[in-house]
Amino acid sequence: MADKRQKQVAAVEREVGEQGPAPQDSASPAMLAPAKKTTSARAPAKTAAAKARAKVGKGAGTGAGAKTARARNGKADDLPPEHCAPEARPGHGPAHDSYAVRALVLQGGGALGAYQAGVYQGLSEGGIHPNWIAGISIGALNAAIIAGNPPETRVAQLRAFWEYICQQPWLPGLPVDMLTEAAPNWPEPMRIWFDSIHAARALVEGQRGFFTPRSLMDVWNRGADAGNASYYDTSPLKATLERFADFDRLNRPHEMRVSVGAVNVRTGNFAYFDNTRTRLRPEHFMASGALPPGFPAVEIDGEYYWDGGLVSNTPLQEVLTAQPRRDALIFQVDLWSARGKLPHSLLDVAERQKDIQYSSRTRAITDVMREQQNYRRMLSELMTLVPPSKRDDPAYRKAADHACDARRNVIQLIYRDKSFEGSSKDYQFGALTMHEHWASGLDDIRDTLKHPHWLAIPGPDHPFVTHDVHRGNGED
Repeated sequence: MADKRQKQVAAVEREVGEQGPAPQDSASPAMLAPAKKTTSARAPAKTAAAKARAKVGKGAGTGAGAKTARARNGKADDLPPEHCAPEARPGHGPAHDSYAVRALVLQGGGALGAYQAGVYQGLSEGGIHPNWIAGISIGALNAAIIAGNPPETRVAQLRAFWEYICQQPWLPGLPVDMLTEAAPNWPEPMRIWFDSIHAARALVEGQRGFFTPRSLMDVWNRGADAGNASYYDTSPLKATLERFADFDRLNRPHEMRVSVGAVNVRTGNFAYFDNTRTRLRPEHFMASGALPPGFPAVEIDGEYYWDGGLVSNTPLQEVLTAQPRRDALIFQVDLWSARGKLPHSLLDVAERQKDIQYSSRTRAITDVMREQQNYRRMLSELMTLVPPSKRDDPAYRKAADHACDARRNVIQLIYRDKSFEGSSKDYQFGALTMHEHWASGLDDIRDTLKHPHWLAIPGPDHPFVTHDVHRGNGED
């Protein structure tokens, strides 16, 4: 196992900066606009919504387009539902290009986030370039680096970001750093000891360009501002984000939509900051990763926000419920696994508690969304049985808002713990561990893409499917 890990790390280091071809439509507003009607490779049956879309064409599918069509045609059956997008583009090219939405969904998990960077490298190698990225906590920071750089430099910038923050600001020349090359070959007890040193240094010293410890006086100052009530100061992170991400580029939703989740400290409500609705600043990403009591709440427009993982550690539901509903290929990258071994020590209990607390409950979410989409499809089919003379009825129009034949394909990747990792894995930022996490993500996405048929648009009878390379054949 040690030899394998060492080879994986070396392979990743050789591939730093390598990218797949740049997306042909990365600068095109068409990524977020409804697709034009063309001959589709989909299975036959056209629903009422699909037939209506063929009549209205490009102008419908959004609120403004639908209203214009309504005024022009005067009949509800000439309209697509305002909440359901047109059919996907034809599948003559790669399967992933047939989806109107290609989303990358990134969970929170601290130091484990290097796994997500490895996944992104593999997607880039495969020529898959998301047009929507959604993240929480460390997933939000990765999202900032990806969206804030052109496709050809994203992997290199991700690597530079992770190399930069995975260093302690004090005593960088300690002999421990000289042992990094030998550590992968050590017996497991020695590796646990080695990693625990890096975790302890993160607690005592912080991480360069990320967070620094506060003085004891600051920590126990009851009159402190809400933005200072924490063990660590995250103000260095603002400069780091600005160093590795171009926020002018990041705020071009026609190139890539960006969404990050946080929690309003005052109301307890979950909030999404989205570049289609507001201009995103470094503070929005810092707020998404402000996990108390370690990190302070971040002030945005008069309100204070904490880490979105306090309410939900994945933005998957935000992507699945967005309107208009479009065909979507979603790569969900989780850093915590809901499944695990029964703990037999207090250290094991601490680790298992985190796994359960921060795992995404993905199967629960996807089961609900699958059932919902099946109902929408059946409603769409039933509406074809309504006589044209009845389609001006308010009940029909109301049903049209809920009917939809959009197809959803969720590709799930979950980080698998290594045997020597424990409850400190989310704040163990050692360089060796970071390289191993990166290599694991790269391996998992490469294995996933060995099954290209998984990327195909689902058929009409099963409009919502999921795949996971770690589950047998990868299909639910």
